[in-house]
Amino acid sequence: MHDRVVSSRPNPALVARDAATRLPRLALWLFCAAYVLPGLFGRDPWRGADLTAFGQMLAIAEGRAPWLAPALGGVPTDGALLPNWIGAGFIALTSPWLEPALAARVPFALLLVLTLVAVWYSAFHLARGDAAQPLAFAFGGEATAVDYARAIADGALLAVIATLGLLQLGHETTPELAQLAAIASFQWAWSSAGSGLQAGRLGGMAALPALAACGAPTVAVALGISALIVTWRDKDHIGRDLWPWLLAATALAAVLAWPVHGWAWRIAPRIDLAQLGKLGLWFLWPAWALAGWTLWRWRGFWSQRHLAVPLSSAAVAIVASIGMGGSDRALMLGLPGIAVLAAFALPTLKRTTAAAIDWFSVFFFTVCALVIWIIYASLHAGIPAQPAANVTRLAIGFEARLSWTELMLAAAATAAWLWLVRWRTRRHRAALWKSLVLPAGGVALCWLLLMTLWLPLLDYARSYRPLMERLSNALPSGTCVAAPGASLSLVAALEYHVKRRVDASEGAMTGACNAMVLVRRAAVPPPTPAGWEEVLAARRPTERNEITALYLRSPPG
Repeated sequence: MHDRVVSSRPNPALVARDAATRLPRLALWLFCAAYVLPGLFGRDPWRGADLTAFGQMLAIAEGRAPWLAPALGGVPTDGALLPNWIGAGFIALTSPWLEPALAARVPFALLLVLTLVAVWYSAFHLARGDAAQPLAFAFGGEATAVDYARAIADGALLAVIATLGLLQLGHETTPELAQLAAIASFQWAWSSAGSGLQAGRLGGMAALPALAACGAPTVAVALGISALIVTWRDKDHIGRDLWPWLLAATALAAVLAWPVHGWAWRIAPRIDLAQLGKLGLWFLWPAWALAGWTLWRWRGFWSQRHLAVPLSSAAVAIVASIGMGGSDRALMLGLPGIAVLAAFALPTLKRTTAAAIDWFSVFFFTVCALVIWIIYASLHAGIPAQPAANVTRLAIGFEARLSWTELMLAAAATAAWLWLVRWRTRRHRAALWKSLVLPAGGVALCWLLLMTLWLPLLDYARSYRPLMERLSNALPSGTCVAAPGASLSLVAALEYHVKRRVDASEGAMTGACNAMVLVRRAAVPPPTPAGWEEVLAARRPTERNEITALYLRSPPG
């Protein structure tokens, strides 16, 4: 049974049958493949949260840390258990056939796929509701319910791919990607409740506890409470039938957070609203603009499920981001809801607005792709010369290498972009999802070019490997490495690249290790610790202010 329409405002959607054409499945799969696969192969974990999360997974898989207490360098961390288990389990299962970094990325790529699928199905189920359906024409010719829902769902998936902020964060092995998949799955389960699917109820029961086990119990409980409020206000059986399941899932999420150490205080002492506004403008572009248009054009329908469900999901993440001082990783969790809201703007867009989105996308992404190609040509052919000189100055020691496979993939993607631009601008297309084809295609193009043409350069600049190779060459064989006060990312790099036991505890300097790594920022080196000799001081290729020093214990006497 569908939800009832209680708004006095007329439905703003007028959709003819030819506008409800679904995106060809092959094209949709190619969009997803061009978005998910680049960055999966041929690179190291990158400095920061990506390397830290991977280091914890590797430590668990290799037995250097217990499964119930993630650690780096022998020091416990506050890492979420479920994402670490996912990565560590896949590393252990695929060893020695897959390299550990690739093995850890594979399940997280599948979580990104799950996110895309969940957004598509949540939009599909919500668009089939009575309140979401477009107005019927006086003499027929309007879109059928199923065709309309498929077109809206295609638009929601394209809105996810078109969002700029998900590009890097969506291709890491961090807990936030697992949290994103859990929220998208919960929204899918919540949206499908009116379809009589028992799987939807079970999915909701699993998604909220999984979200709590991924390190976001507060978001899980808040999302469960918001879902309870929305379903309680339903005028038909959907709310009454789903309410006990949501209550049980919320309670289970709250209880499960205790044994997995999920509860933690992460509220920022100061909130910079200006910074948060800038983050929202670029991070969620263009989905936030379309979602705002949806809320305006569908005003009076906010209490209906097709708006209330994604709006509640997005609001919880936005409030969490504000509370955490403008966290982009928390803001990312609102993407499933914002993408679905953005899709419902498509039936109400004016032709001039759609044309503006198209031309901006053509200009912006074509320029971005052109810049990527120019710098690539400069690195390999020396024409023009200045970009290569800039790269040599910024990434000291980098040597470009030619990969014909990557070059052909990049050329094919560029040709596909030119064909897509020609298809979209040649004449007006009626399909609802047309306004998001170029933004999504442009993002996929630039990401694929970066992860093919620029991958060696980016990997050299963002990986710890060049620095770790220098440290490894200067280390005596067999000794462990003390790293007191080192960042988690550096500890993970030492354990992964140098393959030595690392002691990162506060008292590591006086421990049994005969080698020590310290990081300093001062231009003038500090006094050498008593009993140690400095043998190497090096920087990462793109680092100017941070020096990593290697010390060996002085011989007695």
